[in-house]
Amino acid sequence: MTDLLDAPIVAAPPVVEPARIDASAKIDEAALLLELEPEVGRLYDRHASIAQEWFPHDFIPYRLGRDFDREPWTPDQPRLTGVAQTSFEIGLLTEDNLPSYHRLIHGMFGRGDGAWLNWVGRWTAEEGRHAIVLRDYLTVTRNIDPIALERGRMTQLQNGYEMHSTDTLHGLAYVTFQELATRIAHRNTGRYSDDPVADRIMVRIATDENLHMVFYRDVLSAALKLEPSAAVRAIVDEVLAFKMPGAGIPGFLRKAAQIAKAGIYDLKVHRDEVLMPILRHWKIFELPGLDAAAEEARHRLEEYLAKLDESIARFEERLALSSVPRIAALK
Repeated sequence: MTDLLDAPIVAAPPVVEPARIDASAKIDEAALLLELEPEVGRLYDRHASIAQEWFPHDFIPYRLGRDFDREPWTPDQPRLTGVAQTSFEIGLLTEDNLPSYHRLIHGMFGRGDGAWLNWVGRWTAEEGRHAIVLRDYLTVTRNIDPIALERGRMTQLQNGYEMHSTDTLHGLAYVTFQELATRIAHRNTGRYSDDPVADRIMVRIATDENLHMVFYRDVLSAALKLEPSAAVRAIVDEVLAFKMPGAGIPGFLRKAAQIAKAGIYDLKVHRDEVLMPILRHWKIFELPGLDAAAEEARHRLEEYLAKLDESIARFEERLALSSVPRIAALK
């Protein structure tokens, strides 16, 4: 779950304060969870039939491993350097915070029963593999100082993670965007690494994240039919306030700026590969019969997207004057 939306800070992202209209104020949370449960059950069964079992140890070149007590880590050992190292570090330290994410997901959806609870457990179990495979890869290949990684993990888990809202509609909107952003960031990190082993790992993790995104996206599609106005307000709130859960990593803003400049995750990626595909899927701008507050939310979304276009143009103008290697050449 890499926090790379703040990476475009170098591109002066637009500031459009969300209205923060509480979508749960006019709906019964328990009733909504109950009404959505049959669809959640169907989507869970679909996910279980598609998701492939995999094992972290199959992805790790253990033959490269050496004892750290006999040969301590030194900065000349990593094959990954610069931005690739930084992006892997942020990715792992963010994935490490799974206990906080489980608590939040359970708080949002575990209040239901049956299918909802089954999904929370399945999602948590699948996400748990990501930190395992990333840490094993980075440790065995000595691509990052293992002492720094462990200290970072301790900091992350002690700080934990909190969301600004935890009602059903805001939660579904947030995790949909977050899972897709994570998929893109992980996939681009693997490409940028120029390491076939790292790329294979990131492809595998990205596949999980994509299936998680599709589950949440389609649950919210069902919610849009039940509570269209409240759902639209929640979606717009989450677009305008979007942050992923890694901003507490020490030195995050500097590292995220490097990642943006490399093209792994910047404003353009966020708009073109995360926001717009999901907004089009939900047909946000075509939904009929919305209440006045939802129409106002759509207007704010249009304003935000227009400012986003301006910010991207300014960022790319400045980037053209630099000599930073970009991932675009790998696509």
